[in-house]
Amino acid sequence: MIEEYRAQARAFWAERSEQERKFLTVGGIVLAVGLLYGLLIDPALSGREKLRKDLPQLRQQAAELQALAGEAAQLAAQPPLQAPAPLTRETLNAGLSSRGLNPSNVVMTGEYAKLEFKGASFAGVVTWLDAIRRENRIAVQDAAFTATSTAGQVDASMTLRQERQ
Repeated sequence: MIEEYRAQARAFWAERSEQERKFLTVGGIVLAVGLLYGLLIDPALSGREKLRKDLPQLRQQAAELQALAGEAAQLAAQPPLQAPAPLTRETLNAGLSSRGLNPSNVVMTGEYAKLEFKGASFAGVVTWLDAIRRENRIAVQDAAFTATSTAGQVDASMTLRQERQ
């Protein structure tokens, strides 16, 4: 079967004049070079250029990943954090009294606590909120502060909630 094709190709070639053979040879070479360039050389060159552009960014991402992996290893080596004390009226009152704050009303409802202050020191309330946020992971869900006629004193109403682990 292959021999038949070869014979047909030889017959086709023999039927052509010298000028047609040169034309077909040059056309075949141009076609082969075009295919070689389109299928092998151009993708390699464009891929190389893309890699040249992307390599600095990829190196930076790799460095960031290595830094994050190191940080993760350090955190894994640390002992686990202890769960904060649960949010109760007693823990709130103890923290408030240690900072000299006296709420006018404390209402506990499930995992929420609603506090109201009358004429409290704004700096003291904010300092206390920051401390319970860090120590007991208690977040302010809602807060309203109203300035009083005395400088640095506020009337405040806030709702607190302890974040889950």
